[in-house]
Amino acid sequence: MFFQRVAFKSLALLYLGTILDVNASVIQRASSSPVDNIIHALNGIDTSGASKLPDAFSFDGTYTIPQQDTLDLLRGLAITTKRITFTYGPPVGGGPYYPSGIGGIARSALDTLAINSDVLPELAGSALDLIKLTAQIGNYDGLQTVDDYVKLYANNLENTLPKGPDSGSLTNFTQDLFFSSERLSHSPYQIRRLNPSSDILSFQVDDATAKSISGETLSDLFNAGRLFYADYRDQANLEKSAQFSAACDAYFYMDEKSGSFLPMAIRTNVGSNLIYTPKDTANDWLLAKIMFNVNDFWFAQLDHLARTHETIQISYMAAIRTLSEEHPVLGMLNRLMLEVFGAQPLAVVVLFLPGGIIDQIFGHSGRAAQSYATDYYQNKGSGSFKSTYFKTELRSRGLIDCSYGPDLKHFPFYEDGSVIFSAIETFMTSFVDSFYADDSVITGDSEIQAWWKEAQGPAKAIDFPSILTKGDLVDVLTHMAHLSSISHHTINTNELLEMSQVLPFHPAALYKAPPTSKGVTNVADYLPHFDKVILQLLVGGLFARPKLVNTERTLLHMFDDANLLSRMNDQTTAAAAKFKRDMQAFSSQVSLRTFDAEGLSQGMPFVWKALDPNVALYSTTT
Repeated sequence: MFFQRVAFKSLALLYLGTILDVNASVIQRASSSPVDNIIHALNGIDTSGASKLPDAFSFDGTYTIPQQDTLDLLRGLAITTKRITFTYGPPVGGGPYYPSGIGGIARSALDTLAINSDVLPELAGSALDLIKLTAQIGNYDGLQTVDDYVKLYANNLENTLPKGPDSGSLTNFTQDLFFSSERLSHSPYQIRRLNPSSDILSFQVDDATAKSISGETLSDLFNAGRLFYADYRDQANLEKSAQFSAACDAYFYMDEKSGSFLPMAIRTNVGSNLIYTPKDTANDWLLAKIMFNVNDFWFAQLDHLARTHETIQISYMAAIRTLSEEHPVLGMLNRLMLEVFGAQPLAVVVLFLPGGIIDQIFGHSGRAAQSYATDYYQNKGSGSFKSTYFKTELRSRGLIDCSYGPDLKHFPFYEDGSVIFSAIETFMTSFVDSFYADDSVITGDSEIQAWWKEAQGPAKAIDFPSILTKGDLVDVLTHMAHLSSISHHTINTNELLEMSQVLPFHPAALYKAPPTSKGVTNVADYLPHFDKVILQLLVGGLFARPKLVNTERTLLHMFDDANLLSRMNDQTTAAAAKFKRDMQAFSSQVSLRTFDAEGLSQGMPFVWKALDPNVALYSTTT
């Protein structure tokens, strides 16, 4: 791992002083704790190789495939130089290989510097917001009730969360439809439909209770293909922190008449292993949903590390080592993979180290988080390239094109994601067509053939496909763009503070052990105290990017880069312009969303805008 002292604290104070124009005493208060701890952690990230990449990693001419290049020998020598200087090093923060060698260290250092330049202005805004929040501590009545937590968001986070949480997130979170809709929007990667021909029921809900909730027994729902399941039992035996967590699994169902997607039951799998349903008291059922959300938040963030960052990281490393800088595919990947090697060092020093953020606010330790993410990357499918293709992965969980159950009435993640995915796929098809007349040109491209063999071989990328046709190449490039944009920003960046971290419904941990019997009188007893609230909001601010909204960093501008397009052909330039127009039109649609006459948006009691192409970014960034 690469850690070295760099004066990021001074740089952060410079941002705080010059960009925000606040006085030095306020700055010192903001950076003393817990902001100072994060800046101190950033000091530990090695950026000593960040001055310059070796010459073999630069090129100023027009992109060509090998068959078009008359200087093929020089091109080959440059690739050889890259292979020598950009090598596979040990993982940083778990997962796959991390760049090593002169070129690899330089690139990772440059990416780390770039991420930190994104982080520090956002951290400055978070510091000022949290000063204001702390100064008004008396307004929250000691956070003694669930309603007290809602008051935290009253005009206190204008820098970190300028538009506030998603509409409905502070008013409708007690609704069951709110809870179930979260599984189909901002956290869509755990829920699956149970297949009556191959699955079994993990726990039972008695017939009388099930009928009183849904009008049908659990077996009836199961046999009709209208029973869904989410499983976090793998969190039961993880190393604990000072906080608490359950290890929930849960059933959801589709109502036969209305088609509504709703919760049926939640099991804790710890202590007395209680099973909660909507027929319990309001407090017990709300706590059960919060306990599930604690598990869900842990999974979503660590799965996203494996599913997006680590999966594209190793695929891109293989491309760097086999494709010339003159190759249009590497040019395209260089655009999409902005800052991709900067996330792992940040995760290690800020999140995973003992005493870091995860130890302080989650129910399990930073060590457990690193091993959990690595397990999902290596063993549980999140790091599998081809099987996590957008539609392939959703089909595998019975969420689209299901042969044994009815279609979901609403599926916001798929609805929004499909618009963007289709536009990316259309662009990539034009891009590939512009350089490859037919499949024989693909198989004749020695560098493309070397890429997939490198990925499958030395890189040890999981389930990376052979690239033998134009369609194969389109699929690979579309998927890498999908992971860096749609998949990542559904779960992370601005979405965190807007929805999936919004209190009181989404604490990172419980602050009291899960109950051993029902009859909870005050759910707030299990929620974070004020100091932990401040830290959870700061963490959300660390990963949010409100200052990049409506800038050239958004998904709208994914291919809108003058340097890139000046070296491409006219067909690719035209395709990039079409993509931008399509995304602008979709952004206009998403940005105007509000509640309909039934108080719903996309069938949900909250307004979800995470995939607005002028808000979501085109690269992973954090």
